[in-house]
Amino acid sequence: MSTPTGARFVGQSIKRREDPRLLTGHGRYVGDITVHDQLELAFLRSDVAAGDIRSIDTSAAEAFPGVVAVYTGKDLNPIAGDIWTTTSGPPAYGPPMHPLADTDVRYVGDPIAVVIAKNRYIAEDACELIVVDIEARRAVVTLEDALAVDAPSVHPELGSNVVDEPSPPHPEWDATIAAAAHVVEKRYAMTRVTNVPMEGRGILAHYDKWANELRVWASTQSPHEIKAWSSRLLQIPENRVKVEFGDVGGGFGQKMYPTRDEAAVLLAAKLVGRPVKWIEDRRENLIAANQARHDISDLTMAVDEEGTITAFSFDLITGVGAYPAGGAVGGGGMLVGMMFAGPYHTPAAMGFNAKTFVTNTCGWGAFRGPWAVETISREQMIDAVARKAGIDPLELRRRNIIRSEELPYTGPSGMPYMQITPQETLEQAASMLGYDAFRAEQEAARKEGRYLGVGISAMIEPSAVGFGAWATEAATVRIDVNGLVEVQMGTGSHGHSLETTIPQVVAEHLGCNFEDVVLRQGGDTPYGPGTGGSRSAVIAGGAAQTASTTLREKVVAIAAHLLEANPEDLEVADSKVSVKGTPAKTVSFRELAGLAYLNPAELPPDTEAGLESTSRFSPPMPFTWSNATHICTVEVDVETGMVKLLRYIVSEDCGTMINPMVVEGQIAGGAVQGIGGALFEEMAYDADGNPLATTFLDYLTPSSTELPDFEYGHIETPSISLGGYKGLGEGGAIAAPAAVANAINDALAPFGAECLQFPITPTRVLQAIADAQG
Repeated sequence: MSTPTGARFVGQSIKRREDPRLLTGHGRYVGDITVHDQLELAFLRSDVAAGDIRSIDTSAAEAFPGVVAVYTGKDLNPIAGDIWTTTSGPPAYGPPMHPLADTDVRYVGDPIAVVIAKNRYIAEDACELIVVDIEARRAVVTLEDALAVDAPSVHPELGSNVVDEPSPPHPEWDATIAAAAHVVEKRYAMTRVTNVPMEGRGILAHYDKWANELRVWASTQSPHEIKAWSSRLLQIPENRVKVEFGDVGGGFGQKMYPTRDEAAVLLAAKLVGRPVKWIEDRRENLIAANQARHDISDLTMAVDEEGTITAFSFDLITGVGAYPAGGAVGGGGMLVGMMFAGPYHTPAAMGFNAKTFVTNTCGWGAFRGPWAVETISREQMIDAVARKAGIDPLELRRRNIIRSEELPYTGPSGMPYMQITPQETLEQAASMLGYDAFRAEQEAARKEGRYLGVGISAMIEPSAVGFGAWATEAATVRIDVNGLVEVQMGTGSHGHSLETTIPQVVAEHLGCNFEDVVLRQGGDTPYGPGTGGSRSAVIAGGAAQTASTTLREKVVAIAAHLLEANPEDLEVADSKVSVKGTPAKTVSFRELAGLAYLNPAELPPDTEAGLESTSRFSPPMPFTWSNATHICTVEVDVETGMVKLLRYIVSEDCGTMINPMVVEGQIAGGAVQGIGGALFEEMAYDADGNPLATTFLDYLTPSSTELPDFEYGHIETPSISLGGYKGLGEGGAIAAPAAVANAINDALAPFGAECLQFPITPTRVLQAIADAQG
């Protein structure tokens, strides 16, 4: 098909069409939905990290005015069907997934009972009347606890708290280390963080036993996962489940998979026979939704006299809590093992080992780059090696980074890197900073007793998983009888602009007006696994482009018939088809739709009535690689330990940009979350497993006053996937922590001090200086 479209929407910074609704408070979230005869649910959660349930007395709660039902594990667990996610499949290994704690509790926040009442206030009050007798046991809280020889089992059914993924040492490891000019060993400790979306989890469920139908409103990233998961759980046919999808106030991975909490709500709704709503409060979200980044990494890196990396080993220890979301007992270890060499040449000797532990804490879940520890640790290590070797960290990266002329380059995973630009983004970011000028400014500042630092973090992002259940997405593009366009997709936009970017792709390739396109998402659309893994631009965009192009062919064929012209002589733009050079010979989409739907006898021979196309798209590679370099500058007050961010620069290559403004919004949002993990956020526990950050007074997130303006550089290297798109949704959160840490440690270099533990608080800065000074 050679007929061009005259409109050009891809690449334009079109304002987000979601924003007027969301920014003025007119979004419609699960909490805004009210249906007839609705009840509300509250959870009674364990305040003990590990213990045996001796008894539960619910009689006072059941008698409380306004309470409709109280359910415990003995009520819900026996009627629950399978609890596993479609994208992961039935788990081969993992903890028992009961909706409610049965005989024992395994973390603070473990759901024990649910109260269903006329409203949430009554339900909360009734929860306080439930008497639970728990005999506390010793809890496994830290990774050190889990490593102890006498550690109790978090899950007795598993027998062990550890999942090992050992790898034999590289045969040339010892010889390579012995021959190296410099060898550095470091331990980097991440800290537990959580996703903190603006809207917590929420679900409203109504089961109609007479029709054997379930209707669900959910705050989710995957409407079709909710549909399939609910079908298995309640043991009703999937085609009897209807999932409604509205606005979602963020997710960042947290709402990819439903959990035991959602299971309890669905089962309770089925038992009580009326609509039941649960809206998570902030305390629940912090202690019971999911946590991430509980990682310790031991790294060894060797370089020769020229600064070439000759050996690199990465030993990872990850805590996944008690009930990891989606059954991901292994955490992000697999991707860490694939990616830990990053954008650098693969050294002669490499090694990777991972140990994953279950603990008596909130379960691990996906959070914006679940494998981020590979970049966060490696990029700090690059700077540590540079200091040891006496080489500037920018120069050390230059000597080891993958260059465009070396592509395709096979990384440690055996998969080739293609269409990436690590060297170019590194140089662009350094140029934007004025790197040499900053070094001169830094030297002058030190003479004045001021301590400035610069940190670099380079990374490759494996976007758009192209295998397994994640490998496809479908789009139905329909021109209705009035000539307007509707797109139906199984995506789950949770604030990241799909209502704008997908219509841009459709308008570009169908030839219609952008204003004429509407995106519909939910459980009644073609199946798709939802949004996650930076897949929307590549896979959803590819599906939308394919369906639009196919539909345009039909539009042009009908128009050629009406205009008595060759298809090659036509062009499509502004929702109409015209003869090139003869604008008076034009037929609009509305006219074509009227013919296609209302007068099909006048269509060309063998042309099916209607104007609709459905296409399913898969990317050509297992991953679509994108890459970026982040550079951060800071000033550290060595008297107070306070860190001030001065500049933050990102050079990103995410392929063909659908909407540059949205791209920059994604970069900034991810970077803010990464900065939060580097400086502020910590989901801390005491020795008994009690969470110490249950409100935003204790769980600190960055605000605009702590952040500099972000500066963006773009390099557009189209991928080999349709449209040339790449994903970038997770890159900001992946690269930012190391950029900030490296800048702080660069500022502290005159003292010989290093901060190796996140978050880097003023107390830790002062302690690092004190330790360095003995």
